[in-house]
Amino acid sequence: MLDDSRCDPASVSDVMVGTTHFTNGLLERKGLLEVAVLRLASPSGHAVPPKIGWPGGLSAAVGDHTFLLPGGYEFDGREIAPFDAAKVRSAAREIRRRGLQAAAISSAFAPLNAGMEQRAAAILCGEIPGISVTLSSDMGRIGLHERENSAILNASLAALSRRVIESFHGALSQLGIRARLHISQNDGTLMNGEIVRNFPILTLASGPTNSMRGAALLSGLKEAVVIDIGGTTCDFGVLRNGFPRESARDVEFAGVRTNFRMPDILSIALGGGSIVHGFEPGRPANAVDCGEISIGPESVGFELTRKALVFGGKTLTATDVAVAANRELNIGDRSRVEGIAGELVERLDSKIHHLVESTLLQMDMGAEAVPIVLVGGGSVLIRRPLQGRDSPIRPEFAPVANAVGAAIAQVGGEVDRVYSYRKTPRDQALNDAKRCAVDRVIEAGGVRDAVRFVDIEEIPINYLPGEAVRIRAKAVSDLAGVTEC
Repeated sequence: MLDDSRCDPASVSDVMVGTTHFTNGLLERKGLLEVAVLRLASPSGHAVPPKIGWPGGLSAAVGDHTFLLPGGYEFDGREIAPFDAAKVRSAAREIRRRGLQAAAISSAFAPLNAGMEQRAAAILCGEIPGISVTLSSDMGRIGLHERENSAILNASLAALSRRVIESFHGALSQLGIRARLHISQNDGTLMNGEIVRNFPILTLASGPTNSMRGAALLSGLKEAVVIDIGGTTCDFGVLRNGFPRESARDVEFAGVRTNFRMPDILSIALGGGSIVHGFEPGRPANAVDCGEISIGPESVGFELTRKALVFGGKTLTATDVAVAANRELNIGDRSRVEGIAGELVERLDSKIHHLVESTLLQMDMGAEAVPIVLVGGGSVLIRRPLQGRDSPIRPEFAPVANAVGAAIAQVGGEVDRVYSYRKTPRDQALNDAKRCAVDRVIEAGGVRDAVRFVDIEEIPINYLPGEAVRIRAKAVSDLAGVTEC
């Protein structure tokens, strides 16, 4: 890229990277640390232990090191039990004895008051120099178990995050690039490398998010359904105000229920490399029963240009079907798929479109019909309108929308807190939430004058007294000092 653009490496001021290192680490259970879990919620927090419902393999990977300690708050700030520094210090010494390098600290209603978590962290760091500590108040939202799960997963990635960031810096140094490093996160904004060291879990699902942000720029649309088709999977998401709509539900990742922010994404096993089963190259096309044919979920993946028929291979893929069905599509050698019966091609093409349409029906797209934007290298699979809508929009540079999304990403800040309108007037509560969101944007490297709010939610919590309201505020800004080649 540097050679093609003739850009002087020394002139590059910022590098934005989208990575799946941490997603892969959790899914493959590799490079994870064992984690000490300190829950400050006793006596009420004993009923359901930490890591309840975790898959056995992942639970074993992070170890069984749980400490249930006094503390925590009610939603209105009243203490469940006083903080016990002596018991925390005793737990810290046991953690040191076990040789653990990472800890996750959770407390009831910590997003409302993180004081006890912070005091416990200070004790741990004093007793165990160099330990990596994750506070649940920095990770998730209201909901002790899901927030605690997020903190444990994040803590388990501490060593991997250090290695990844050091590797990225090393690669940039070898290229002669002395630039600020940013990693894309799953809300469509960026974190600097140092923040990723502490919060690697926020990169999960950043891949589809980058594609959606890229789709917004390339299409010029802020409200749309985005279908990102790659080599193996097809991801569906909804753009709201130019950013991916966040899931309103708790999200399960690697079999663990969490509640930190995640985009509302549906994924299916369909891509350009998806293998067509039931077809044999040596078998006469007119002898194939279309009912025996299926597509995926297996894919040739990155080996598409070696294994697909149009590239001289012996495997019929979804890309081969697209080339056979669309005379205007110039990919590989068309002559290698011209012998496939027209009826078979039509049936396979219909299967692909039906699979996409049936998934679209599962997306809540709101009352108004919004445009559909196709991106990704596999977007060539779709060649007609879907669900009777107008033809999908396939913008220029659609295959590299993911990289575009990472390159244009802004920095963001978000808060999620519960207020009592009996104690704090509504205007004061909203202004407080907004101020905290702006402060986080500035800490992330944003420009104060360029800050704008992209999401403000005010949700009454009817099951709590005192006119309790949950307020979420999210703001974004351009990076300070960004330049172009």
